[in-house]
Amino acid sequence: MTDEAARMIQKPEADARGALNHLVEAGFVEAQGEGRGRAWHLSAATYRRIGDKAAYVRQRGFEPLQQEQMVLQYVEKYGRITRREAAGLCRLTGPQAYRLLDRLAGQGRLMREGGRGRGVSYRKGRK
Repeated sequence: MTDEAARMIQKPEADARGALNHLVEAGFVEAQGEGRGRAWHLSAATYRRIGDKAAYVRQRGFEPLQQEQMVLQYVEKYGRITRREAAGLCRLTGPQAYRLLDRLAGQGRLMREGGRGRGVSYRKGRK
């Protein structure tokens, strides 16, 4: 995340974002996500240069379709999932996990249970 990069280089977040954007333009880094949830990782070309192609796939994380399948398999096995569990499972931030679960609930693949906040969980939907 941009705020972590700013802490590491001991500069304001705007400076870190600018430096990361320059690295993107140079082809060394890729951005994933938007806004405050944006994450940065080395590009495939950079991993190729250092001779570790598989690390790119591990670092990049999972594609949205893979994330959906992982969540649905988890629910199939354990009966329900929380936002925190989905975030850990798919290596997402809390808001990203919420959007993933909300999208699956909107499609009818999951059903939301509970009120608000930490008490919310999702179980298998009708589809």
